[in-house]
Amino acid sequence: MSLIDKLTPQQEALIPIYWEKWRKIALSTERIDRDETTQAIKIAYAAISKSEPEIIFCNSPYASLEILSSKQVETNLCKELINYIFPKLTNKNREVSYQIDRQLINQLRILPLDYISLQYLSIDKLKVKNRLETNLDTLCLKSQSFASTCCWVDFYISVLDCSYSQIRWLILQSIAKYCGWIWPYEKVCIVCDRPLHLRFDNQNRLHAEGEPAIEFTDGYSLYSYHGVTLPEKYGKIHPQQWQATWLLSEKNAELRRVLIQGIGYARICQELQAVELDTWAEYILLKIDADVDSEPIYLLKMTCPSTGLIYVLRVPPAVESARKAIRWINWGIDPEDFFRQT
Repeated sequence: MSLIDKLTPQQEALIPIYWEKWRKIALSTERIDRDETTQAIKIAYAAISKSEPEIIFCNSPYASLEILSSKQVETNLCKELINYIFPKLTNKNREVSYQIDRQLINQLRILPLDYISLQYLSIDKLKVKNRLETNLDTLCLKSQSFASTCCWVDFYISVLDCSYSQIRWLILQSIAKYCGWIWPYEKVCIVCDRPLHLRFDNQNRLHAEGEPAIEFTDGYSLYSYHGVTLPEKYGKIHPQQWQATWLLSEKNAELRRVLIQGIGYARICQELQAVELDTWAEYILLKIDADVDSEPIYLLKMTCPSTGLIYVLRVPPAVESARKAIRWINWGIDPEDFFRQT
């Protein structure tokens, strides 16, 4: 059996094709086909010797949890299904080196996939009964995760000539293609449809300004700013309308960071009345006395002499003068030396 320790140029050229194929499936916002979904679930249950369950369709994960909290459910089958389906690939004629294996899985990983963690579903509002586990993420199968697995398995089978159980491959693909999120139990399986809208920034992080990043047909929504989940009170308002005074009452450090990023230091200086500490040429060193961040906020305000535009950058609290702040921004170069060089 020969060892593959390097992909051919032809094989490497196919990587983005498989990635795009399964990314499109993973991030689909089309309504699921209930007949296809039902068939996929029946096959999956039969494969692990379980009777056909009652299948209940829902429009959002929140609605799924509401039903889950009200029904008498028995053993959850997630672990059993994952253990059965998860790829156990064998090679027909060749062996793939560990380095290539790691490289391929990393290159074929589709992000973002698990775009909702159930910790963001306001579980406390559902008054979920104690019989449900605290970590609800372990109770459901997410089709997006399965699509990510399908991506590299498909490449291994089709391009690298690996073999895989046909029934396992069928179930894996069917869940990725035809199901949203599924909550599999002994006698009942709850299926959540895909979201109506998904919005991302240019780095493929969940992001929307003044509207939901994820929106379901029943109105349930999640807000996100460059990958950070926001409470509705911030998310439904465009960042241009965020108020610097919110920083004074926000206790969560990550949310304060997002607010600072969205509002910008220029507005923060103006709205929170930054104190002038020192000046040098067209530079002003400022400090915000309000308790806004985990450490004092020192800012260097700069006015471009040619355009008149104002820029504000944060500098370490240790700087004692505007000149030292400029030196810090210029990677240790003194402003006089910087002017001589330019």
